[in-house]
Amino acid sequence: MKRNKDTKDHIGSTHRYIRWQKLDNTALLFPAIAGESMTNVYRISVTLKEPVQPKLLQKALDMVLPKIDGFNVRLRAGVFWYYFEENGKKAPKVTEESLFPCRYIHANRNHSYLFRVTYYQCRINLEVFHVLADGMGGVNFLRELTYQYLRLAHQELGKQCEDRLSDETSLSVEDSFLKNYKAAKPSGFEKKKAYIIREEKLPTGEFALMHGYMKVSELKEVAHRYGVSLNEYLVAAFVYSVYTEHMLRSANPHPIRVAVPVNLRPYFDSDTTRNFFIVVSAEFVASQDNMTFEDVLEAVRDSLREQIQKDHMEDLFSYSVSNQKNKFLRAFPLPLKKPAIRIVYSKSALANTSTITNIGNVVLDQRYADYIEKFTACIAMSKGQSLKGTICSYNGNLCFTFSSVFRETIVQKSFFRKLAEDGIDVSIETNRVYY
Repeated sequence: MKRNKDTKDHIGSTHRYIRWQKLDNTALLFPAIAGESMTNVYRISVTLKEPVQPKLLQKALDMVLPKIDGFNVRLRAGVFWYYFEENGKKAPKVTEESLFPCRYIHANRNHSYLFRVTYYQCRINLEVFHVLADGMGGVNFLRELTYQYLRLAHQELGKQCEDRLSDETSLSVEDSFLKNYKAAKPSGFEKKKAYIIREEKLPTGEFALMHGYMKVSELKEVAHRYGVSLNEYLVAAFVYSVYTEHMLRSANPHPIRVAVPVNLRPYFDSDTTRNFFIVVSAEFVASQDNMTFEDVLEAVRDSLREQIQKDHMEDLFSYSVSNQKNKFLRAFPLPLKKPAIRIVYSKSALANTSTITNIGNVVLDQRYADYIEKFTACIAMSKGQSLKGTICSYNGNLCFTFSSVFRETIVQKSFFRKLAEDGIDVSIETNRVYY
């Protein structure tokens, strides 16, 4: 982070230096479009094998937050762009969960922070405004918070481990988009309208979750049988469920297109805790009647493999960075940029039917593993996308979570039914919306 000088106060005290940083290329979008109806908040949760002690969780947050610069910030509006500034306030208050997940984060009610920590029984929830970090950055923070909490709750861990960050925790706040940007490239982003799922919605403010738990080994076996990756299989099962439950009932010329975020760190040797991902699309076009799952799987596999190539992904984010670096566009003041960003986003938002994101396998220090049962994750709704999926795995178990504002569970049931038909044992858990 860079350092800015504060001006002297009226009695001539010494300068106080405040660290600041520009937003990464992806983060620039979120402050302009976020609000109560489209929060751009995601949640990652860890479930312990014992009830959470709220006072200790607050103490753990107070201890960890100052050490992780990427979360210890507040959002400021500059003349031309938003930027982050070091937040000198005390950590946000840890509260018991009482409302639905992924609500909009009002920074002015949250000590100016852009994340919240809640708990419910044995579960700790971290909710993050996407402007701060992607899922990998969120896991990085939650893992360290959990370690510190467990050290406070269990003296035997406190004696074994120093009160310092673990070796696997990154502190990098590098803008990896800017570092790996090459030159202006053609867009490559899909702009044509996709099939939109239309169902009766829940009352405003309600947010439904459905978790499906399964063994990674069983999923891999089935995916191997089909000759695809685990991720390709799950995305295809979702697309097939939308196709069979909706598109077969009514003629529609638009393709089912699912946005699939790809973590760029392995491709560009990055360990940044900020956003560093690109979105590709799995596309299926119903070219004839009564297409099979194999037809869907082939289309999904081919479209994803064609796009998940380092050169192609580099072209995608380089195009976005070139717009950010454009001197003409940079000269426009922020109040003029915001409505322009909203217009561009609105036109592109309907290019996808849904989003399925995989935050990957959560790896923990084995000293803490005996105290932790599972991890789950979910993402908020966005324009045109009222049903989304999030994949998270830990200790050989995978959780596929549907987040939805639909009253019915037509697609979800079809999705898990398909997995069961393929021999995967799935256990289902929902939040109170469906009760």
